[in-house]
Amino acid sequence: MSIESTADLLWLVPALPLIGAAVLLLGARRTDKWGHLLGTALALASFALGLSMFIGMLGRTTDDRAVHHILFSWVPVGELQIDFGLQLDQLSMCFVLLITGVGSLIHIYSIGYMADDPDRRRFFAYLNLFLAAMLILVLADNYLGLYLGWEGVGLASYLLIGFWQYKPTAATAAKKAFVVNRVGDIGLAVALMIMFATFGAVSFETVFAGADQAGQSVLTALGFVLLLAACGKSAQVPLQSWLGDAMEGPTPVSALIHAATMVTAGVYLIARSNPIFDLAPAAQVGVTVVGAVTLLFGAIIGCAKDDIKKALAASTMSQIGYMILATGLGPAGYAFAIMHLLTHGFFKAGLFLGAGSVMHGMNDETDMRRFGGLRTVMPITFVTFGLGYLAIIGVPPFAGFFSKDPIIEAAFASGGAGGWLLGSAALLGAGITAFYMTRVMLLTFFGDRRWHDDAHPHESPGVMSAPMILIAIGSVISGALLAWGDSLVHWLEPVVGEEHHELAVPTWVVTVTILAVVAIGIALAWRQYATHPVPEIAPEDVSALTVAARRDLYGDAVNENLLMRPGQELTRGLVLVENDGVDGLTTGIGRTVGALSQRIRGWQNGYVRSYALSMFAGAVLIVAMVMVVNVL
Repeated sequence: MSIESTADLLWLVPALPLIGAAVLLLGARRTDKWGHLLGTALALASFALGLSMFIGMLGRTTDDRAVHHILFSWVPVGELQIDFGLQLDQLSMCFVLLITGVGSLIHIYSIGYMADDPDRRRFFAYLNLFLAAMLILVLADNYLGLYLGWEGVGLASYLLIGFWQYKPTAATAAKKAFVVNRVGDIGLAVALMIMFATFGAVSFETVFAGADQAGQSVLTALGFVLLLAACGKSAQVPLQSWLGDAMEGPTPVSALIHAATMVTAGVYLIARSNPIFDLAPAAQVGVTVVGAVTLLFGAIIGCAKDDIKKALAASTMSQIGYMILATGLGPAGYAFAIMHLLTHGFFKAGLFLGAGSVMHGMNDETDMRRFGGLRTVMPITFVTFGLGYLAIIGVPPFAGFFSKDPIIEAAFASGGAGGWLLGSAALLGAGITAFYMTRVMLLTFFGDRRWHDDAHPHESPGVMSAPMILIAIGSVISGALLAWGDSLVHWLEPVVGEEHHELAVPTWVVTVTILAVVAIGIALAWRQYATHPVPEIAPEDVSALTVAARRDLYGDAVNENLLMRPGQELTRGLVLVENDGVDGLTTGIGRTVGALSQRIRGWQNGYVRSYALSMFAGAVLIVAMVMVVNVL
C-alpha cells in the first residue's frame, strides 16, 4: 500500500470498530441476532487494513515509513490550535497489529463464550468501542488526541468490567477501576497544561522539537505527571489496586484488557514520550523504580491467589512492571519493552482464554483448589495454556525467553549499584514468576481431581479452541521472530533510538543464571504442590508474608489510609469552609442588605404627613448646614 493510500485510509482503522459499536448500541435489540458477527467482522476488517499498511510500510525505506494525515481542525481557540490528526509510524504500527490481531481473536472466542448471554450484542458493542478507543490512543499525532483515546479506553473498561452489573462485586469493581484511573488521568491532564504553557502546543512534533529548550524542572515535572498517568492505566504501584478486582468482568474482557489494550497504554505513553524522558533523568529513575517495585509486588501477590484469574491478573501487573522498568532505561530499553509487550500480548491472552475455557467447562468455577487433573479431559486447553506458561516463565525457545531476558540484561548493564539493584529485582521476579505460574499449572491440570460432583469438565467448542490455538502459536514463535537479527530493535530505532550497554560479564552467564533461577522456582513449586496433597480450603496457619499477599500486600489499606481518608477529611474541611466561610459571608451580606432594606422600606409608608415631615426635616438640615458654612 502506497503512502498516499495509507494516509487516505488510515482513519478507517479506528473508524471500523467505532462504527460497529455505534450500530450495535443504536440498533439495540434489532441487532441481537447478528450483532456479534458484525462486531467480529469489523474487528477483522480493521486488522486486515492494518496488516496491508504494515506490508506497505515494509516495502518503503526507513525515512518514508511514517505517515501523517490531518483529518480536520479540532480545537481552533485563540492561541490553542489543534488539528485532529493521525500518525502511523513504526511504534504505532506495532500496537495496531497487536490491538486488532489479538483483539479480533478475542472477538471470535467471545462468540462461543458469550453464546448464552442475553446481552451478547451489547458485549460486542463494548468490545468494538474498546478497540476503537485504543486505536485512537496509539494513532493520534498529539497528546490531546491521545487523551481522547485514553479516556475512551477508561470508559470502555468501566462498561466491560461492570458488564454483569447485577452482581454487586462487578459493579463495585467497575467503579473502583474508573475512580483509580481518574487519579492517574489527572497526571495526563496536568501534562497537557504544562505542554501548552511551555511549548504553546500539544502535538508530538512541537513538544519533542522544543524539549531540549525547556528547563530541567519543567521536563522533570512533565516526566513525573506522565508517569502518574501510566501508573493508573497500567496498574503500577501505587495505582495497581483496581486490576485484581477487574476480573469480575467476563473472561474475554480480562484477556483484552491484559493483552491488547488498557494496561499497555501506559507503556506506550512512556515510549512515545521518549524525547521528554531522555532529557529528564530524575523522571527516568522514577520510572525504573516503579517498574522494579511493581514487578516484585505483582509476582508476590500471584503466589498466594487461589482464583485462577486473579493469579493471572497479578502476573500481568508484574509483567507490565518489566516493561515499565525497561522504558526507564532509555534507548537501551525502549525496544525491549515493546518486544515484551508484544510477546506478552500473545501468551497472556492465551492464558486468560485458557482460564476462560477451564471456567466454561467447570460451571464458572475459578478456585484452583477445586480443579486438578484437567489435562486429560481438556487436552486442547491444557496444551495451549501450557505453551503460554512456558512462554511467560521464559523457557527457550518460547516467546518470553527472547523478550524478558534482554530486559534483565539491560537492567544489569545500566551501570553502578543501581543497575545491579534493578537487575537483581528483575532476576528475582523471574524466579517468582516461575514459581507461581508452575503453581497455577499444577493446581489446574495435574494432581488428583478435586472438582465437585456437579462439575462435568469438557473441552470448549471449536469457536473458542481455534483462537486459543492461534494465540498459542504466537506464544511459541513471536519472540524468535521479533529478536531475529534484532529486527524489532532496528524497526523501532527511528522512533525510540538505540543504545547498547556492555555487561560486566558475558551474556551467556546472565542467560544461564536466569534459567537457573527459573528452574529453582519451578522446583520449589513442584515440591510444594506436586508432592503434597492440596487442601480444598486454603490453610489459615501461614506466614505473615502469605497473609499479606492474599490481601494484595495491603495495597487497598495503604491507599485508604494515605489517600482516601485524608482526602475525606480534606473534603469535609473544604465543605466546612464553604458552608461557614464562603456561604456564611455571602449569606451574612445578604441578610444585612435585607435588614437595611426592611428599615428603609418603613419610610415608604404612603402617608402624606410622613413625607411632609421628611421634607421638613431635610429642609431644616440643609439650612443648618448652610448657616454653619457661613459662620466658618
